[in-house]
Amino acid sequence: MFKNEELEINLGPQHPSTHGVLRVKLRLDGETVRHCYPVIGYLHRGVEKICENKTFFQGQVWTDRMDYVAAVSNNLGWAEAIEKLMGISVPRRAKYIRTLLTELNRISSHLLWLGTHAMDIGAMTVFLYAFREREEILDVFESFCGARLTTTAFRIGGLRDDVPPGFEAKVQAFLDRFLPCIDEYEDLLTENRIWKKRTIGVAPISAEECLAMGVTGPVLRAAGVPYDIRKAFPYAAYDEMQFEVPTRMEADTYARYLVRLEEMRQSHRIVQQCLDGMPEGAVMAKLPKILKSEVAEVYHPIEAPKGELGYYLVGEKGGLNPYRFHVRGPSFVNLQALPKMTEGKLLADVIAAIGTLDVVLGEVDR
Repeated sequence: MFKNEELEINLGPQHPSTHGVLRVKLRLDGETVRHCYPVIGYLHRGVEKICENKTFFQGQVWTDRMDYVAAVSNNLGWAEAIEKLMGISVPRRAKYIRTLLTELNRISSHLLWLGTHAMDIGAMTVFLYAFREREEILDVFESFCGARLTTTAFRIGGLRDDVPPGFEAKVQAFLDRFLPCIDEYEDLLTENRIWKKRTIGVAPISAEECLAMGVTGPVLRAAGVPYDIRKAFPYAAYDEMQFEVPTRMEADTYARYLVRLEEMRQSHRIVQQCLDGMPEGAVMAKLPKILKSEVAEVYHPIEAPKGELGYYLVGEKGGLNPYRFHVRGPSFVNLQALPKMTEGKLLADVIAAIGTLDVVLGEVDR
């Protein structure tokens, strides 16, 4: 009657806090997680193989559909990887605009993470606050390229068009009111005793474990490792920007929350520098109408909102499309840390762990 039995359950893929298409097989001893096994593939579309059968120009739109919360960052990685493969030099003004839009995208991605992560744990109000500011950023994207989510914001060689009239004033208006908004989020959460009990000491993962599994981004920096590709291997206009790399030492859910908040402040700082120092000139390099590659291979990493997003491309002589294409996605790599973060912890902490990793399944499954 009183025997102990371990129970196997499925968390997801329909559960709202598993982002729709993540299934987590759990073996429980009461409320304690004894084994955690993420099951992926429910959203698989074969993006890499599709891009191998599209021209270099056509492949750009497929990058939007991976991490659709950070489509602008995906666009930048693809464009710069092709430019590296073909030796294309991008005008300085285009680099500044790319950097500005990519940092706005980092803020919008972190805002969606903050709102949904807090709501998963039980804090509804923050979701409404975070989406209030995110809407303004999506308005900026819409004014630039006509799209809000799947932006296809950039082109190989630069930008399709220069920024429209009133664009810089629109961005400045957002910047002028955004920093106090971060303070509002902190007023709601940072010293909230319920939030602290649900996040401090929850889902820990050490720097050594992160490095062993290839975990990058805010999860790694919250474990005390100040690795940021924008500093380590500067791209776009980041070599001209002044900003700090936020880190914490606690390596738990609360630390990752604080790191992402500070990252939004640093992104605000970078966007302001882009506006203040915006150069004049062209926004597109002179390119042939048909791009043909040489025999070469490149790997180009960028610091996406969730970590290192790398594009590996192989070209063939006279090729109109990549001979081989592979994406090193941060959500996919970081997700393998979930069992380490949750085994031996409580069932409720699995929800917090999934949220603090900030995975997007479109990029995990591709």
